Amino acid sequence: MDERFTGSFTQQEPIPEEGIAAAVEVMRHGRLHRYNLAGDEKGEAALLEQDFATFTGATYCLAVTSGGYAMACALRAVGVTPGDKVLSNAFTLAPVPGAIANVGAVPVFVEVTEGLVLDLDDLQAKIADSGARFLLLSHMRGHICDMDALMAICDGAGVTVVEDCAHTMGAAWDGVPSGRHGKAACYSTQTYKHMNSGEGGFLITDDADVMARAVMLSGSYMLYGRHLAAPGPEAFAEARYETPNMSGRMDNLRAAILRSQLPRLADQCARWNERYRAIEDGLRGTTGLTVIERPAKETPVGSSIQFLLEDWAAADVQAVVKRCAARGVELKWFGAAEPVAFTSRYDSWRYAETPDLPRTDRVLAGLMDMRIPLTFSTEDCALIARIIRQEVTRQHQAAAAAS
Repeated sequence: MDERFTGSFTQQEPIPEEGIAAAVEVMRHGRLHRYNLAGDEKGEAALLEQDFATFTGATYCLAVTSGGYAMACALRAVGVTPGDKVLSNAFTLAPVPGAIANVGAVPVFVEVTEGLVLDLDDLQAKIADSGARFLLLSHMRGHICDMDALMAICDGAGVTVVEDCAHTMGAAWDGVPSGRHGKAACYSTQTYKHMNSGEGGFLITDDADVMARAVMLSGSYMLYGRHLAAPGPEAFAEARYETPNMSGRMDNLRAAILRSQLPRLADQCARWNERYRAIEDGLRGTTGLTVIERPAKETPVGSSIQFLLEDWAAADVQAVVKRCAARGVELKWFGAAEPVAFTSRYDSWRYAETPDLPRTDRVLAGLMDMRIPLTFSTEDCALIARIIRQEVTRQHQAAAAAS
């Protein structure tokens, strides 16, 4: 009888006891709003910003309501205005083009490679063709492109880079933490990300003017002096009059939950990578399946895994998804014609122009995606890999016999 996996792909680990205690303390005193402080109290949100700035090595940090809000806020803060063109990956999730649309800008999609990263040749071509001077770079599903080469292209062309690090919190390129290459970077603390507050996010930068505008945008009113990881009052001299309030503050309750998780993040990342490698090792060498190799300079965080069924017929890909699901393994397919749950592709976002992207289309047509919760053991991951390997092999053989 075939093995079956019985775990949940959506079950997260519990919040640490210290985080629960800190959150209960916030609820007991009732000062959930980040600017509602007593005496010389600093507040959980301000302390979290200080902690996260230290963790990333950034000068400034702002905690906000979501990763999507962080991206829209960052785009406004670096100077994107309505009608501007903003480059971005054709392979990403809906909040990324959504953030561009949020500021009234126009997404310009760039091809992605079989390594699931931005195609740098197409980036150069799109910069020249579109005249865009901003790039919202999505490190989609934790895959980091050659950041040295990308920044050389963008710096040379006068393109401002904002990094979407929703899937790369704790990752690095050539020893540099993800998010430390561009003008600003954004992170998510939504439940399925590397720290969990249900919803939440961060914006980091070394630029005082950018952070001053971001703090005002987030809804600081004239209370920006209560931030611990923001620039001094001189940076707000003009920003406080010129920047609209688009409230997106993180509250002290979520901040308390997150502060206990940050010291554990490095260990969490190591555990994710252990599970990722167990699955990757189990899939490697499967006929018809392409493992996505990681560059030597990348330090990834394997909280999800992707593989390619290159040039398979759509019906055969769908059959693999169904076969695995019947054995308890949940695979997501980015080649489906219609968006499903969190999974969609660039031609689903009809508020943006749909370009001709043949390389991306070929990648997405065979792209499989799977979460790796830390509630899985390495033995679970080995079992999942065996199931995927068996079902891919069976479908590949069935397709070959039918041809």
